[in-house]
Amino acid sequence: MNENSFIVVSTEVLPEVFPKVLEVKKLLACGEEKSSASACKRVGISRSAYYKYRECVFTYEEKLTQKIVTFYAVLRDEPGVLSSFLSEIHLFGANILTLNQNIPIDGAAAVTITAKLHGSGSEAYSLADKLKTLGGVVEVRVLSGE
Repeated sequence: MNENSFIVVSTEVLPEVFPKVLEVKKLLACGEEKSSASACKRVGISRSAYYKYRECVFTYEEKLTQKIVTFYAVLRDEPGVLSSFLSEIHLFGANILTLNQNIPIDGAAAVTITAKLHGSGSEAYSLADKLKTLGGVVEVRVLSGE
């Protein structure tokens, strides 16, 4: 195996430090703890253990089943178009990470949205196809995916 390969291992056989590192990361990300020191103390691991493993330990869902995708769209400058566009992304189960809308020119505005999708990479194109059918949507393209 090369040094950047991944394996899936049951938490039952892992040293207890790995699930605790995940818990510290979650506490910090959700704002339940303000510092790594307090999060480590709460979970019961040393800060050195946390810093040693924090860049190497991920949940399965976080690393392998989520996909970051950037969409480019041109939307008509009409009330409710952007709202219905965003609602459809929400209904698809995606989490919007960033949104950038340009000022409308000639009755249309360019929008760039980065979203976190769950599941396979083909979902990005399924979502794009669905977004293209909405009223007021001129164009939708998948720009990039991680």
